[in-house]
Parts: sequence; structure tokens; C-alpha cells
Amino acid sequence: MSESGTSPPLERFLRRHGIPDYDQLVERAAREPEWFWAAVMDFHELHFFKPYERLLDVSKGPEWAEWCIGGTTNLAYNCLDRTIANGHGQKTAILWEGEDASRRSLTYAELAAMVSRAAGGLTSLGIRQGDVVGLFLPSVPEAIAAFLAVVSIGAIALPMFSGFGPRAVIERLSDAGAVAVITADRTYRRGRPIEMAEVIAAVTGEVPTLRHVVVVARDQGSDQGSDRGRRGPEAAEGGWVGWHDLLARGRLAPAAALAAETPAMLVYTSGTSGKPKGTVHSHCGFMTKAALDFGLILDLRPTDRLLWMTDLGWLTGPILAVATPLVGATLLLAEGTPDYPEPGRLWRLVQDHGISFLGVAPTMVRGFMQQPPEHVEGYDLSSLRVTASTGEPWTPEAWTWFRDKVCGGRAPILNYSGGTEIGGGILAGNVLRPDVEPCGFVGPIPGMGAVVVDENGTPIARGGVGELALTVPSIGLTRGLWRDPARYIESYWSRIPGLWVQGDFASVNAGGTWFIHGRSDDTLKIAGKRTGPAEIEALLLATGKVAEAAAIGVPDPVKGAAVVCVCVPAQGVAVSPEIVEVLKRAVAAGLGTSFRPKAVVFVADLPKTRSMKIMRRVVRAVWVGGEVGDLSGLVNPESVAGLRACVAGQHPAVPRPVIETLG
Repeated sequence: MSESGTSPPLERFLRRHGIPDYDQLVERAAREPEWFWAAVMDFHELHFFKPYERLLDVSKGPEWAEWCIGGTTNLAYNCLDRTIANGHGQKTAILWEGEDASRRSLTYAELAAMVSRAAGGLTSLGIRQGDVVGLFLPSVPEAIAAFLAVVSIGAIALPMFSGFGPRAVIERLSDAGAVAVITADRTYRRGRPIEMAEVIAAVTGEVPTLRHVVVVARDQGSDQGSDRGRRGPEAAEGGWVGWHDLLARGRLAPAAALAAETPAMLVYTSGTSGKPKGTVHSHCGFMTKAALDFGLILDLRPTDRLLWMTDLGWLTGPILAVATPLVGATLLLAEGTPDYPEPGRLWRLVQDHGISFLGVAPTMVRGFMQQPPEHVEGYDLSSLRVTASTGEPWTPEAWTWFRDKVCGGRAPILNYSGGTEIGGGILAGNVLRPDVEPCGFVGPIPGMGAVVVDENGTPIARGGVGELALTVPSIGLTRGLWRDPARYIESYWSRIPGLWVQGDFASVNAGGTWFIHGRSDDTLKIAGKRTGPAEIEALLLATGKVAEAAAIGVPDPVKGAAVVCVCVPAQGVAVSPEIVEVLKRAVAAGLGTSFRPKAVVFVADLPKTRSMKIMRRVVRAVWVGGEVGDLSGLVNPESVAGLRACVAGQHPAVPRPVIETLG
């Protein structure tokens, strides 16, 4: 960027445009979206091979907004060529650490060379602009390189969760019409090898469009082109190639100049029922939204080392793959989980790699709270400058624990919430207001036009809870749903005409702090009163008796609906009728006797997505005996069997006090 200095990028952006404070920036961005998004691109010096003639066209309606009309660009070029031109070629772009503590690193120059060779290799396979290429990869440097190589040639990257089984992979590759998939031979999770290439070998015959499979070897010393035999003869005969062979077979391929709205990525998000929804993100849209969210709002800087243990199949993964190189920072990829092989592994990674920007999920933090204090207190976390969080809403106890034990008064917690369909965030914290109230957000991210409204679209007064909606199209929004425009309109634009409805409950308090209260489709209406499950769950967690909780509404002949709480007991807590009563009283005291749970039950684990969001709809469906819908996004599908056993435990055959029965 042309402006330098140690002041926050957001502060410099405000100063450049003569805007006195953040609130006025949010207001102006909503009024003048064309000015705002052009200003973001200019601030980050995003490169267009051919300048756009018009920034925004809403002639087809806000649902189908088109951006950067007439311009050509390339997301991969902006991540690599532009960043190297800014002087970062010899800087470390990616660090990697395996579960066995093995390490690797790539400079920006090395990453760019790998991407260019991989792009040439893909082209040599006959992959062209508009072709969909699946990415079924763990957190390894090649995952970032493969993603950027695919988009650099104008093909469409389809990232998939590395823990998927065959059926979920088949569903996504088939719906997308993928012509190729890039996978790894294996990865490790909690010491156990996960044979990823075997999953792909099992699905190749089920996806008629699939012509090529590229395999990355986790251990770089092995022959990446010869590891076919153990997967069976069908692999050897069906267009399989090793990653090293792919790099060797193609010429260096420069990033193509593409129409700005060319699709770059297809990310599937699970629906409450039916098949997953394929969100479509363009070159100009995804890179500009990432530049705004991380390069301005969340204060990611070139000097940062970033760790956010996620997966390429969840939107945070691709955002990091783009935002980190756009800014010129360093990304640490860590194989496996944050608490294995040692309970405090996440904190050890921060210490050993000098992490300055750490991303977490509140659910993850609540898990760490169950550990003995020495598992966090024994590490030096003084390198932390900024922390960010997304996923489930925070509870005050988890927020305070993380602030005191991890941030230590040095690093603010920047709460961040959005969605796959958004291409990033809607609400966020920022470093200009580091002392936001626990669990809260400073406010909307500029350019989103975020409001809190009732079911008719009328703005709700401060203190009230309503639907989180967008009044203006954002450059980062999905360009529809893959091959399903009607479902796109139905999912986001039909509930309140003229507004994008996100499906989250939100509120703004008297002081102007924003809060997310969970999914609006999880709403509980008890005795005529509505509340979000997060409020009930916060009261349960505040007792210290449970580590996780899911509050659901179930049919009740008197109230119409009653509260059921499914909980994971806190470490060292023995489940008993007395504990159940403590939890029931806590909810009644906090929300009134109408919300006193009809049942409190205990399970070993709650179903969660790979972004660590608790799937309350699954909990409710199992409880009432309904259809559970799409489960492919669960990181722990075995938890559903535990839930079913819990429900079956309502019958006398199951011993107490594992479960307290209804009644």
C-alpha cells in the first residue's frame, strides 16, 4: 500500500477520507456503496489488468447485483504477484507444523513458483476456465497453492471439509460437475492416519464428470507419483497423478486476466434439510471482501503471524488463504486438533511460532476452560497482538476467561460474525474500540447496511431482539446458489422483500454494542414469549456445571412448546438429580418460570459443524423423531448416535442418572 506507518490500517483509511469516526464510515458506506468499495480497492491497491468501467449495476435488482463491470483481474495475481511486487518475495508466506512436530515453510517467491507450476500442470491436463476442481485437502501448504493455482487459470475451486466421508464428497463433486479433484494421501488427527486418497478412490466411479485426481503426499520425502497401488487398480488406470508430477509436467503459467465477476470458488453450506447449498464467489468480490474484513477491520498487518486452526472446507479457510497473502502476512497451518498431542498445543504453537494474530471459536475456548489452569498458564503468549473469534455466540464466562488467561490485557478480542453466503463478516469488533462489552461487536462492517428488524422489516428499537438483515448488496455476497437461482431467492430474499435476511437473531443495546443471539430458525417461543437458545444456554453455562449446552423447543400440550436442554457435563461434575435441579432453577431465575426446562439431559458430545457451531436443529430433530437433514458438515457425526441413545433413554431400560426423563 502507498500509505505506511504503525497506526492501524482502519485509522489510516478514516484519515485518508476525512471521516471522523467508525460510525460515520458505516453510515457513509451504506449511503454510497460505489464510493466505499472503490475506496477499499484503492487503499489496498488491488490490481485490475483492465480498469472497470462501472463499479455496481443493480438493474436486475439487488439480489443480482453485478460488480466491477468491464474490468479484468485475478484473485491469485493479487495474492502473489502484487504482493511480491510490494517487496515480500523473500518473506515467509506459510509455516506448517504436523502433529508429529515436523515443520516446513515457503516464502512468497517459493509459493508463487509452486502455484505457477501447478497452474501449468492443471492446464496440461485440459482443465480450462469455468471447470470445477475439487479440493479435498488437509491443512498443508499445498492446499493454499492448489487453491490459488485453480483460480489463477480461471477454473473454479471447490473446497471440501477434510473429514468428509465418501457420500458427502460424491454429493458435492456431482452437484458441481467437477472435472478434477486434488487430494492428499493422508493426514493425521489425534495420532490416527486419515486416508484421504482412499475416500477419493471410493468415489471416482460415482462422479461421471470426474476425469483427473491429483495426490499430494503428506511426507515430502516420498514418491508422490507412485503411491497408487495400495488404492487399487482403478486408481492406477483412472487419470491419477502425483503433485510433484503435476508440477513437473506443465510450463509456468501466469495468472489469467479474467472478467472481474468470473466465479473463483464454490463453497457448499449445509441447509436445514435437503441438499447442501452451493454458494458462488467471484474474483473481484471475494478478494475485496477479504481485504476489507482482515486488512482493515480486523487489523491484519504484514508484520503479523496468523494462526486460526480451521479447515479449507469452511469459509474461514479460503478467507485466510486470500487475506493473508493480500496483506503480505505469514500464515501458520497446523495439522490436527488444538489439544493434541499435548492438551495446550494451541498455546504452545502461539509461543513457539511467535503468533501475533490468533483466531478461535468460543466452543473451542469453552473446551480449554475445562482443562487444569497450567495448560494455558505454562506458555508465553506475549507475542499476541490481536485475537479474533467466530462461530457460536460467546458466553460471558468464556469471554472473560479468554480475555484474562490468553489475551492478558495485551490483545483485544475482535468478535466476527457473518456466513458462507456473505463471503466474510457482517458484524465485527475493531482495534479502534478495543474495550467492547463482553460477547459484543463494535457494530456492522461497513458496506453491509446491517439492520435489526422485525418480521415485517421494521427497524427494532435498541434493546429489542430481531432479525439481522442487510439493506444494500455487498460485493462479497454469493452470486446466487449454484444452478439453483430459485432456492437462492427463497433462502435469503423472500422472507422480507427488499432485504437480505441472514437467519440470525441480533440486538443493539443502549450503548450501541451489537450482539448475536443465535440462529433465528432456532427460536424458542414459550408461553407466547420468544427467546433465542443462546440466552438459555448462557444461564446453564454460568453455573459451571456444564461445558456445552443446546437448548431446544419441543411440543407441549399446555404451553405449546417447552424447553429441553441437552448438556455436556463440565469436567469433574457427576450427573445427578441435584445437578439437574440446579440447572432448571438457573434458567427459571434468569428468564422466568415459563422457561423452566421440562427436561435436562446429558450426553458425551453435541453435534457440531466444522466451524464448531452446535447443530441445534439436529438435536431437536432427534428429540422429536423428525428428519435430521444433511449431516455431512458435522465434525463429529458419531454424536448423533449418542443423542439417539439419549432419547431412547427416556424408556425405563436406560439407567438413571444418565438422563432425566420428561414429565
